[in-house]
Amino acid sequence: MSPGPCLLHTVPNMLRLPGTLGGCERASSNQNIRHRMRGDQVLWVPGSDHAGIATQAVVEKQLWKERGVRRHELSREDFFREVWKWKEEKGGEICEQLRVLGASLDWDRECFTMDAGFSVAVTEAFVRLYKAGLLYRSRQLVNWSCALRSAISDIEVESRPLPGCTELRLPDSPTPVSFGLLFSVAFPVDGEPDAEVVVGTTRPETLPGDVAVAVHPNDSRYTHLHGRQLRHPLTGQLLPLITDCAVQPHLGTGAVKVTPAHSPADAELGARHGLSPLSVIAEDGTMTSLCGDWLQGLHRFVAREKILSALKERGLFRGFQDHPMVLPICSRSGDVVEYLPKSQWFVRCREMGDRAAKAVESGALELSPSFHQKNWQHWFSPTGDWCVSRQLWWGHQIPAYLVVEEHTQGDTKDCWVVGRTEAEAREVAAELTGRPGAELTLERDPDVLDTWFSSALFPFSALGWPQETPDLARFYPLSLLETGSDLLLFWVGRMVMLGTQLTGQLPFGKVLLHSMVRDRQGRKMSKSLGNVLDPRDIISGVELQVLQEKLRDGNLDPAELVIAASAQRKDFPHGIPECGTDALRFALCSHGALGGDLHLSASEVLSFRHFCNKIWNALRFILNALGEKFIPQPAEELSPASPMDAWILSCLARTARDCERGFLTRELALVTHALHHFWLHNLCDVYLEAVKPVLLHSPHPPGPLQVLFSCADVGLRLLAPLMPFLAEELWQRLPPRPGGAPAPSICVAPYPSARSLERWHQPELERHFSRVQEAVQVLRALRATYQLTKARPRVLLQSSEPGEQGLFEAFLEPLGTLGHCGAVGLLPPAAAAPSGWAQAALSDTVQVYMELQGLVDPQTHLPRLAARRHKLQKQLDGLIARTPSEGEAETQRQQRLSSLQLELSKLDKAASHLRHLMDVSPSPGEL
Repeated sequence: MSPGPCLLHTVPNMLRLPGTLGGCERASSNQNIRHRMRGDQVLWVPGSDHAGIATQAVVEKQLWKERGVRRHELSREDFFREVWKWKEEKGGEICEQLRVLGASLDWDRECFTMDAGFSVAVTEAFVRLYKAGLLYRSRQLVNWSCALRSAISDIEVESRPLPGCTELRLPDSPTPVSFGLLFSVAFPVDGEPDAEVVVGTTRPETLPGDVAVAVHPNDSRYTHLHGRQLRHPLTGQLLPLITDCAVQPHLGTGAVKVTPAHSPADAELGARHGLSPLSVIAEDGTMTSLCGDWLQGLHRFVAREKILSALKERGLFRGFQDHPMVLPICSRSGDVVEYLPKSQWFVRCREMGDRAAKAVESGALELSPSFHQKNWQHWFSPTGDWCVSRQLWWGHQIPAYLVVEEHTQGDTKDCWVVGRTEAEAREVAAELTGRPGAELTLERDPDVLDTWFSSALFPFSALGWPQETPDLARFYPLSLLETGSDLLLFWVGRMVMLGTQLTGQLPFGKVLLHSMVRDRQGRKMSKSLGNVLDPRDIISGVELQVLQEKLRDGNLDPAELVIAASAQRKDFPHGIPECGTDALRFALCSHGALGGDLHLSASEVLSFRHFCNKIWNALRFILNALGEKFIPQPAEELSPASPMDAWILSCLARTARDCERGFLTRELALVTHALHHFWLHNLCDVYLEAVKPVLLHSPHPPGPLQVLFSCADVGLRLLAPLMPFLAEELWQRLPPRPGGAPAPSICVAPYPSARSLERWHQPELERHFSRVQEAVQVLRALRATYQLTKARPRVLLQSSEPGEQGLFEAFLEPLGTLGHCGAVGLLPPAAAAPSGWAQAALSDTVQVYMELQGLVDPQTHLPRLAARRHKLQKQLDGLIARTPSEGEAETQRQQRLSSLQLELSKLDKAASHLRHLMDVSPSPGEL
């Protein structure tokens, strides 16, 4: 019975469109193809959001670079045309990347969050939330980016820890600015010339906005000053000294300045004490008129230095010291985030957030990997209200209107109305004011909505909401973002909150959270770092010169361009070799999807291209062996004719089981490991080599041919979700099974199930053959030690355990073939060791003997062994004498020491044996 449809959807950030490698292809297309092969209905909706801040910044930068024009020199409509033009040029790149990557999407459903249908959904959501009392306008502190001149989301605030004094270069700041310093400032006590209260601050530029000084009520140092007033060190105005239990007396001097307009904590403290905030920093990061003429219009960090100088002149500066701190940085612009009081639109999140938190807590919503549950609960307990206003042009303009020269009845607050259209808003305004709508003047809010608001609606609007409400609860979603688990979790949280509220149902039962793809050093891919990997460049290969030209064609500042170009030359000195789509997909999937961020390098992908070549050559060998007249036997009738046939079919059945388990647990690394091991180590390195002598017989025995076909057919179908192009090309070349029309494509052919192959699975046989493989390694090591290149020496195995004799007896022929030896026989347990033969222990109970007489000239080989021993001894002495480098793992060093010592021991034993051969020459009949 089919488990039901599988929904896969993506909301990638448009800033990624010019070509960076994200994590969106990892589980998505692989699970998509696998589910389709299992007969399920599957759907992957391609889409992208408009990335309001990022896209506007890119286009503004491009306009200035190409035409010397700022956004405000254009009308809003003209700027929109420029953004749409950029979107048409660059917006298709992600789709091209997905096509090249072999992603299986429903392209007819492709959508963009600025499409007309999405705009309707966004407006409808805003209106419904407003009418439900969950969306309101209020003047509150918001995260403000002075560089962007816009409010930003909490998730766009990067908390950067500083160990102490740290200089940072910031946008629009004329000189580097020092942070991580605590400045001590004296506030004189009014009426007591020699008394003062010293406060510490990391933000001297906010001193003009101070409205009080606070201490803990139980701090004995300040008990005598309760109720007193202090003189502001800059203005001389009187400020109250207040007491509040939120003050931590053990930090600094125990006295803190209160600046309600520029600190969330101070805003709460000020509200408790009825203090009026003073906004002294403007939207552009300059000082406001409330600071006085001497500071007004100055950049806030220039004003900082002027304020410190003034304090020193007045004798109220008490020094500074290093102070570890966490600095809020705008992740979009790199500027220091300011907290400014702004009239904005907010979504009430407490009730919706509680529902989202309880959904995960109760198990109704499952997050995978499960460690995200802790972060999920952190996001939603407690849940602050969500500021959705953004002071941008690119985005969904807020469907709210100010009724000009009208105020809410009995209040001086502005009168705002909300409507799906201006006509609807005018009707609401007429009813609210009691005046005819035609007489009212309405001005639409110029702000746009936070991109996360429209992105959170993506799965609903992409499937027809609000015209129809899709039953998403029965779908299995794979949400795909390249931006990393934190941003992804934030987006999913918003999606669940709004979706549950607007549709009346919990949208999903599961969500799979993908990790971020980083470069080989673990850095986030960034054009300014020069470490971006465009999947198309990895697939097709690219010269360094082309990579450098791409940087120059971008919007990097000259200083950024120099750094990025240098880093690119270091990372890709010879460009990127052609690796192919399947190798890239396999490399991405080889990392644990449920772990942390993955580190990807071009060299890693190149190694999987070699793996693809190995598969190609294996199929060429198999097809050549099958010939043109081969007719596949029905799979259910296939019975292995030899122990080697039985072994490879058992390995194939185990691989199918491991793949099934990996897909079910979403651990794609288990799938890639299982397939890599089967194709490379089981099929190519062992079975194909072992079966080659058998296939020399003419006509070919039918047993191995049927086994080869089954390995190719089942192996390629197992491989198809991860390597669709290679699997398709090779599978189409296989002869069709008799009876019934073959599937038109491997992606709709049945995916092999573990149950259907269980009859082939023989774990005990695999364990036995692992002992044979150990013997093969011993034989190859002996051949290498005695430098036997072309010779095929006879081999004897002897076991003191009678039961082990039968274990090896079934595999004597493949043992000789794989060990590159001649005839392999068994020596009775009590028999004496053959004289003059090389000997090696396979285990405590098994000895391996290799004939050397007539194959090795001791006089020729002894000098070679001596030279090799000298070289290894020199390496060992150097390793012992060398001081371990910083960060070198001691276990790795010890392993290398042991390896060298073991190799030296083998050489000594071989030399001793060769010297013995020079003295002893056993007769052929001695055995």
